[in-house]
Amino acid sequence: MNSINSARRDLLKLGGTAVAAAAAAATAVPSVHAAPRSSAAFPAGAIFDIRSFGAVGDGKTVDSPAINKAIEAAAAVGGGTVFFPAGTWLSFSIRLKSHVSLFLSQGCIIEAAASPLPGQTTGYNGGTYDTAEPNTAWDPYQDYGHNHWKNSLLWGIDLQDISITGPGLIYGKGLSFGAGPGRPPGAPKTTGFGPERLSGTPTPPPSRPSRGDYPMYQAEQPGVGNKTIALKNCRNVIFRDFSILKGGHFGFLLTGVDNLTIDNITIDTDRDGIDIDCCRNVRASNCYVNSPWDDGICPKSSYALGYSRATENMTITNCYVAGSYQLGAMLDGTYKKIPADAPRVARNGRIKCGTESNGGFKNITISNCVFDSCMGLALESEDGALCEDIAISNITMRDVVSAPLFFRLGARLRGPKESTQVGTLQRIMVDNLVSYNTGSHISSILSGIPGHAIQDVKISNVYIQHQGAGTADDAKIVMPEKENAYPDPGMFGHTTPSQGFFLRHIDRLEMSHVEVAPGTPDARPSFYLDGINRADFIAVTAPTTPAAFALHKVTDLRIALSRAAKDTQLATADDQTL
Repeated sequence: MNSINSARRDLLKLGGTAVAAAAAAATAVPSVHAAPRSSAAFPAGAIFDIRSFGAVGDGKTVDSPAINKAIEAAAAVGGGTVFFPAGTWLSFSIRLKSHVSLFLSQGCIIEAAASPLPGQTTGYNGGTYDTAEPNTAWDPYQDYGHNHWKNSLLWGIDLQDISITGPGLIYGKGLSFGAGPGRPPGAPKTTGFGPERLSGTPTPPPSRPSRGDYPMYQAEQPGVGNKTIALKNCRNVIFRDFSILKGGHFGFLLTGVDNLTIDNITIDTDRDGIDIDCCRNVRASNCYVNSPWDDGICPKSSYALGYSRATENMTITNCYVAGSYQLGAMLDGTYKKIPADAPRVARNGRIKCGTESNGGFKNITISNCVFDSCMGLALESEDGALCEDIAISNITMRDVVSAPLFFRLGARLRGPKESTQVGTLQRIMVDNLVSYNTGSHISSILSGIPGHAIQDVKISNVYIQHQGAGTADDAKIVMPEKENAYPDPGMFGHTTPSQGFFLRHIDRLEMSHVEVAPGTPDARPSFYLDGINRADFIAVTAPTTPAAFALHKVTDLRIALSRAAKDTQLATADDQTL
């Protein structure tokens, strides 16, 4: 037993050599893994090797029953570490427990077993994922999948003091990527997508397969799993150091989780990477997410808990999000790009607060992050959210496909009608942002709606170099309001009448040391202002041919020390250029 506790002490150091030593120590204790033992035979805090409970790890045997026994044994003695040695541990639902940590060693692969196909009641070898809990009262208020947790590879509800750490891999091979009402069903065909990719063969397909290549997994069908890790109403949670390949609809769906750390996670997937929903006291750091077909890191504040709850006190820092690599190409280190003409590739891959936005986003910092060949950074209050006190700094973007910044206060108002009203988007600061080779058809967009303005925005030290080539006809486009439309940069059309910033319905805007630099001449103004009250532009640089500013229903405007226009102070301006 002393050797077990010694292994545990080494394991929890989590250093490179210490991890290897801990794994060796744990697997060297015959009494731990030679035969199953009762939980009473283990002291609190011991290491529970899943092989001790009958797990095989050959990639053919379904090991989730044995894994769940190990987790239950650890919980029964007050907690401990469940140890996953090297091997492929084929699994259906794994049920997490309070005070229990999972450690995924080098060479460990937790592989999601195949879900049932339509018309079938079971999946691989007669198994199923846990059935999604009934939650129909809240289904109309968010996209399908956001308010169901049990139909996942690993899940937990009402837990505390849990963690998943270690350098292993979680492979969502048998998960649906989230077919629901109104969405094409399916999960990618597994050939060429698995851990065998990490050895360099076989060559991956150029993009996510066409619809005809998908097994017809229906996410709402009983027995189908569609998330890698899902938690609801938990606290004191740590995820660190492991990787996820093809994570289903969500790599992480974390709802109502407080005191949450997500650190050094790599995700290579075909839907959302990390969804942080209605969570408080969150730190997401040092993560790498490739998610061309959906969002990379996505804070939300949905109605999934049955009430409005903000995501607040959150830091996202030192992260890399991408929307251009073939599935698996980040994990295997090849970084092969999806061909530019590949069909059905959204190249999302971004950091986005929204679209589910009933509660709010408060006290948020986003810093030191890199965006690569994806969409830009989005803040969205569409369903009544109080989106406020947000600081964004030290951001680099390269080859973003549209809108380096997309801030939207709208009125979709998807929530209980008696209590859902237009929210806020206010007290936002952006500092030190550079975007190179930006797609030019859609500029950055900051847009409220009539009667509900975005308020108190400061943008400083920003350099936008875009591809250019906008036309004089593009400059004449009148963008519709679309107050209750789904919020995304393309919601107003495929082209904006501005090449730098489209600014509408904003009170108190300050832009300083901002430069807009087209790669080729662009006939659109750099700044299009519509319904703006009290705007200051200081040390702004932009082409002056055509005019840098297009002004519509603007009051209290000041321009100073700028190369884009001479010093100007106007009480009102409408249908005017500078």
